[in-house]
Amino acid sequence: MGKTIQTKTLLVVSSQEGDRLDRWLTTACPDLSRSAIKKLIDLDDVLVEGKSVRSSHRVTSGEHVSVCVPEPEPLDLIAEDIPLDIVFEDEHLIVVSKAAGMIVHPSGPIRTGTLVNALLGHSELSSMNGELRPGIVHRLDRYTSGLLVVAKDDSTHRALSASLEAREVRRQYLALCWGHLEDDEGTITTMIGRHRRDRKKMAVTNDGRRAVTHYRVTSRYDFLSRVEVTLETGRTHQIRVHFDHVGHPMFGDSIYNGQEKRLKGISPLYRQDAAKLLRRATRQMLHAQRLAFDHPSTGEALEFESPPPRDFQLVLNELESSSF
Repeated sequence: MGKTIQTKTLLVVSSQEGDRLDRWLTTACPDLSRSAIKKLIDLDDVLVEGKSVRSSHRVTSGEHVSVCVPEPEPLDLIAEDIPLDIVFEDEHLIVVSKAAGMIVHPSGPIRTGTLVNALLGHSELSSMNGELRPGIVHRLDRYTSGLLVVAKDDSTHRALSASLEAREVRRQYLALCWGHLEDDEGTITTMIGRHRRDRKKMAVTNDGRRAVTHYRVTSRYDFLSRVEVTLETGRTHQIRVHFDHVGHPMFGDSIYNGQEKRLKGISPLYRQDAAKLLRRATRQMLHAQRLAFDHPSTGEALEFESPPPRDFQLVLNELESSSF
């Protein structure tokens, strides 16, 4: 027997108008890879208002997009007994502080050891967002630590997703970036899309999606700055891409120019100290420290804070004491 074909009909909303069809589908159908989406479009299994279009088609508010995809093979996610740092929990949702190094959900060959596996070992999760991402409303990069909200039921998931879309969820990060930003406060606004040569990376592009990052410098050190960063939009790798774009990549970021090659760009007076401190930073120094939103069921204003984990705090202590 052949695979069952599932047809989804999706509606483009006003905030998504102007997105390329293929990029829009990566958000609308998170279980499909970019290559799978391209294949479906090429096979005319994606129709806009009943017509075949190219990947470069710009979606318009109110358009109906139908997607025909094979039903996925059943996949049993393993519920694992992995310790979680739960900041808040009730019958509707969980707020958890994710450890650096933990992947949020299974992807590719990785099927165990993720935050989703740990959450399934602790609680029931919403069935939305696909088989591999139950309960996941928003994500953090693997080596970014900090706060995430997770939905236990579908109605909570829908409400939280709508709040994110309406920019009513407030997310603030603590970051250490190379060098000194020109202004103590500012906003970085660009378009962010997939890197043209390295598909695992994101980049500032002309045809990406609008990305807005607000920042405030709280401390300046010899060769680094401590910054509070607030997201207005939530593009993949947004903070890391934006700060690299303006010449101040995240300290320790192995993908976006935050490691040894950045040593050449600072004063020779500080290179030895910077190299020593860099060896202590085994990841990008980026931590989701505050999360605030209105509870979907009670309407209560909730706000949570997570102090930086030990590895981050040790780097901060070194900077404050200047005893390298």
